Order: sequence, then structure tokens, then C-alpha cells
Amino acid sequence: MKIATQTKPPILRKCFLLFLLLSVPLFLLLLLSLQPKRQQRTTTDPTPEKLSYGSGDLKIRPGYDSYESYIQRQLKKTLNPKLREVWTTRDWDRKIQVFALFFEDLKRKRLLLNESKALCIGARVGQEVEALRRIGVSDSVGIDLVPSPPLVIRGDFHNQPFDNETFDFEFSNVFDHALYPHRFVAEIERTLKPGGVCVLHVALSRRSDKYSANDLYSVKPLVEMFKGSEVVRIRKVDGFGLDTEVVFRKNIPILRS
Repeated sequence: MKIATQTKPPILRKCFLLFLLLSVPLFLLLLLSLQPKRQQRTTTDPTPEKLSYGSGDLKIRPGYDSYESYIQRQLKKTLNPKLREVWTTRDWDRKIQVFALFFEDLKRKRLLLNESKALCIGARVGQEVEALRRIGVSDSVGIDLVPSPPLVIRGDFHNQPFDNETFDFEFSNVFDHALYPHRFVAEIERTLKPGGVCVLHVALSRRSDKYSANDLYSVKPLVEMFKGSEVVRIRKVDGFGLDTEVVFRKNIPILRS
């Protein structure tokens, strides 16, 4: 004797399958909505959060609504044809001679050696690099938003295009152009070798040009930001509108047995 089996009507079966098909994506959407949202950052802006500097001796200039607007303003100076002509003609030899004097003094103090691998940050057309090479530091290169071969390659000092612990020596006289000074310093410390030397020329007693992104009123903020380095010396200089030289040496890790 056969036992009759109860089957679902075709219409109900179709409705059930349709319900399953629609419920799966809705269930996935519900799961996604319950996930904690991640803060999105633009790929062009290395550090979009705003920081305050407690000492009050470092102030970020207002007026930049995005990192791209900041970059475009910096390019406006770097690509200015009249300025580039001056940098590569009238100012070329004069600046090389002055930079060479600065670097020779650093060599006498054993803060720079002929065998040092050196980086000049914000080098524009490369007078600093040429000065290093002329005094015997042949393994030298510069970075800037606009390359100037063979002395300067393209690079953003907020995000240096180099591996960790690449350089023995880094020099810059464009700290005032950093929109994110803490990031500028962090990249120097990242790419310096342990025991490596960083030399910054900054303006304390006078304000920098209209393209500057920050104003510095003492060396205290610099000392605070160089968390992995020690101050070697601070002295007055006359460096094309910049009046103070600050030298740091990156700490060498202590090996514990």
C-alpha cells in the first residue's frame, strides 16, 4: 500500500525560492552595516588630522582646504620660470659656494664625511647637492616635488621615497614649507641610519616667504618632534634668510644581552 506524500504547490515553492534569493543579499547588507566604520584617508594626504603644538612656538598657517591645494601652492613657486632661471644662473655659483662653506664646517666637526650617503630635502634645482659633491661627498642626492636631473629626483618630504635607514646625513632649509612638520621630522628619522646626522636651517627671528606653510619661533618644537635623536649643536647662521642651524644625531639603539 503506497503512502501519499504531501508536496508543496508549485506557486508556493517558487515563492519560497524567491524569498531565499532576496533574503541572502539583505542578510549580507545587514552584516556589513553592523561592522565598525573605518576612518577613510585620502592617498594624497599623508596626515589629515590637525595637530596643535603646545609650546605655541610653531604655528601652521591657515588657508589650505586640502593637501592637494597645499601641493599646488608649493608647485606655483617651484615651477615659476623666472625663479628657476635665477636659481640656475645668477644664484647658482653663489649658493653653491655658501652651502660648501656650511658643509665644510660640518666636515671639520666630523658630522659629515666624504663617505656619507647624503640627502638634501627640498633641493629645488640642486645647489646643495652640487656643493656636497664638490667638497667630496659624492654619494649625494636631492628630492623635490619637481625633479631636476641629475641632482634632484621627485619626492614629497612628507613621504620620502626611500627605505628605512638609508642615509648617513640629511640637510634641509625648507622646514617652513612643511604643512605637517611632525611628518617631515618623522620621515627624516625613518630614513636616517642610527648615528646619522640631520642639519636644519630655519628662520626664528624673521618670518619666511609667502609660500611657507608654518612659522617657527624657537627650536623647542623641533627638539620635541625629534623623538629618536639628540641635539648636537645650535648656532646662528646667515643662510639666505634663515638664521639658525640646528643639528641632530639619531640615537643608536642599545643592545641588551
